[in-house]
Amino acid sequence: MFDFLRSEEKKMRRHAANWLEVADRVYKFRRDQLTGTQGQQLVAAAGELKLRLKERADASKLKLAIERLEVALRDVGGRHYPASSLVENVEFFLVAAIVILGLRAYFVQPFKIPTNSMWPSYYGMTHELIEEGKEPGALGRLGRLLAFGATNYSVTAPASGEVLAGVVAYDSNYVRMIGSEKTGRSLLLFPSAHKEYTFMVNGSPAKLEVPADFDLDRVLEEKLGLKRGTLGDYLLRQARTMGAKLESSAMTVRLGGRSREARVYWVPLNRTVQAGAKILSFDILTGDLLFVDRITYNFAPPKVGQGFVFKTENIHSPSMEDAAGNQIQQYYIKRLVGLPGDKLEVRAPNGAYNRDGGARAGDTGGQLFRNGAPITGAEAFAANAKRLGKFPGYTGIGLLEFGRVAEVPAHSFMALGDNSPASLDSRYWGFIPEKDVVGKPLFIYYPLTSRWGIAP
Repeated sequence: MFDFLRSEEKKMRRHAANWLEVADRVYKFRRDQLTGTQGQQLVAAAGELKLRLKERADASKLKLAIERLEVALRDVGGRHYPASSLVENVEFFLVAAIVILGLRAYFVQPFKIPTNSMWPSYYGMTHELIEEGKEPGALGRLGRLLAFGATNYSVTAPASGEVLAGVVAYDSNYVRMIGSEKTGRSLLLFPSAHKEYTFMVNGSPAKLEVPADFDLDRVLEEKLGLKRGTLGDYLLRQARTMGAKLESSAMTVRLGGRSREARVYWVPLNRTVQAGAKILSFDILTGDLLFVDRITYNFAPPKVGQGFVFKTENIHSPSMEDAAGNQIQQYYIKRLVGLPGDKLEVRAPNGAYNRDGGARAGDTGGQLFRNGAPITGAEAFAANAKRLGKFPGYTGIGLLEFGRVAEVPAHSFMALGDNSPASLDSRYWGFIPEKDVVGKPLFIYYPLTSRWGIAP
């Protein structure tokens, strides 16, 4: 492979070795058909070339010995030539592809964490806000791309004026920014899904396109100095403040694979920009890339507390359908919390259940119990129970609403995200069929951060 990088002498020695291999095969397969003279000539020519190789003869002497061996091969009707470098390289990559596909199918599979449902154990896409005037140079961007998979996204003001965000109202108490779905290409090759958001400045639209799984709300919350999870309330207050002055327009958006008209309200963000300035500029850092061990569960059953990768194609629930009503068929990663026959519950903070009026569905800070005792088997369980560091505790909702016990059926499993308030998991869509289990996380190989290494 890569013969163009070799010296002339090394290439000739390799060439000679190929010819000797051909001569050996021809002799073995045609020995009974060769005359005594033909056999002797072939053996002699091959012996001479072997001797030149052993003597480390220069390229010119090797070439002469190769030519004599070629004449002997032609005489016995075996016009065989060694594979060219091009053919050899193609064969190498084909074999490598077959090996990689085999490893992926049966042993180790690469997996990318798309969302932050398992944060802080595993990171999905995260962002770093870039303040205007502090953008890294070309080398800095290249370094961040290589080390962290950081890609810059920005939207520039088309005019001077106040920045307005396009939102839709789901009811009188709930509004959110509207993103229109788009399809595109990642690295100009792989199909990928995106969302396009629209801002307005002095009547001129400014569009921002980000990956579909990325949470743009968190970027705006940081930019506006808001607490996490409060953007919707902020937009609602802004809209109510504007009252009848609030502008609106009809916009065609694409949701769930279908285009539809939506009434978009233009809510001020209390920010004024000059034409050409950045409304938003931020880097999206890639989610953790890891290898999944596909073989262990063929010999040993899964254990509670392990990271747990599975397919979703046989989890039938409205919460496992896309906006068009189609079954989601993806690979998910959560943490295994329940085996067949286990009884799971989330107990509210201080033991106050919903019926006591002390906790509501959706409240955070609950503790997960398995078969009547605090669940064990992973550091994340203990951290969530005590709400240590970045672990928020469990949310009582759905199948694990406060005061409710869920029993795992036969040949099924239950899995939850470590970031319970932001995780769409078994509480919403139910149990995982045994046949859809893929494996457990093995090793985080990218990005090159403190999380690099054995998967937790």
